[in-house]
Amino acid sequence: MTLDVAKQRIESAITQYGAHAAAAIDLVMNEVRSDMGANAFNQLVEEFDLELEYNIAPLESDYSNS
Repeated sequence: MTLDVAKQRIESAITQYGAHAAAAIDLVMNEVRSDMGANAFNQLVEEFDLELEYNIAPLESDYSNS
């Protein structure tokens, strides 16, 4: 997955599900974390204000899974 694809999928989920998009966004964010790491994940959290709107918090580092 690329960052642009992730953005499109998040925007689509928000458009389709509105306030109930958290589950769909969470799936995208898990894939982002796996494919691109914590920096990309955190960039999307900030760009879409996911922490405030959908309770999806930024990650501390790429090593949280180790």
